[in-house]
Amino acid sequence: MEMKMEFVRKLPTPAELKETYPSGEVVRLVKEQRDREIADVFTGRSDKFLILIGPCSADNETAVLDYMCRLAKVQEKVAEKLLIIPRAYTNKPRTLGKGYKGMLHQPDPEKAEDMLAGIIAIREMHTRIVQETGFTCAEEMLYPENHRYLSDLLSYVAVGARSVEDQQHRLVASGIGIPAGMKNPTSGEMDVMMNSITAAQSRQTFVYRGWEVRTEGNPLAHAILRGHDSKSGRHIPNYHYEDLRNLIEEYQSRELVNPACIIDTNHSNSGKNYLEQVRIARDVIHSRHVSEEIHSLVKGLMIESYLEDGAQKIGGGIYGKSITDPCLGWEKSERLLLELADIV
Repeated sequence: MEMKMEFVRKLPTPAELKETYPSGEVVRLVKEQRDREIADVFTGRSDKFLILIGPCSADNETAVLDYMCRLAKVQEKVAEKLLIIPRAYTNKPRTLGKGYKGMLHQPDPEKAEDMLAGIIAIREMHTRIVQETGFTCAEEMLYPENHRYLSDLLSYVAVGARSVEDQQHRLVASGIGIPAGMKNPTSGEMDVMMNSITAAQSRQTFVYRGWEVRTEGNPLAHAILRGHDSKSGRHIPNYHYEDLRNLIEEYQSRELVNPACIIDTNHSNSGKNYLEQVRIARDVIHSRHVSEEIHSLVKGLMIESYLEDGAQKIGGGIYGKSITDPCLGWEKSERLLLELADIV
């Protein structure tokens, strides 16, 4: 029986899109420098603390650029201690496969899906961010085959809790050339995350975008702890001192390089209470002060933040307020970043 798919139109390849919408030499040089600075944190050559911060979903280019420009001014103030990697997530995973899936699918959340307009929109937005702020951003690698549309613009990739067990995500992460954070799954099974890191750090051969490809492995693949959910649906955090000690033991039991961890302060760690992110950030910094091993392990925090506190429904009309998960508003975010620079 024939596949029941309607082939709507052939989309441009990443090479074709990059030729039509080039990033340019300035962007290339910015990315090279940023990639080195970020890699130095993961390899221990730099003691700066990473802050991956930004909207749950980058849903509006104007508001996102506004946020990024504000963030760039804060980066100047905290440059000695913190290295900020903005979240500009344009792919939104949906547990049930329904609803708003991010700018890649819908450049305008109130209009129908348009994948061609989406890949153009996300490339243009990321390019503008680099050009106007000097930031190269983080994205969630929800669709591994789409990474190359932005590969000359990104400096960090996260593999989400529902993707971390998928073989294609692991194999592609082994060849992207930038840090890849592998989240623990929603079940909380640490072996799944650690196996994913092992696969991403290893040499691989596989099929990618119609090619047989080989990778040398990604030594910058690492853990992201985001909490997990019990079978009864209760949120269980995993950012505490004991959890970090357990992660150290997991790393020690495996032949992995550059043991590292980012703490996601939202999701199940916060019980999806976005205001708890401030307290959790402080708690993690305290654990780093108590233990040299934890200080070495925990390289940064992931924080969901936007211009306005909380979240709204699509079409709510409040500028800079999340239409997906609730986020920490700008004033609280700025205050937290300045505090972290003092206590880290």
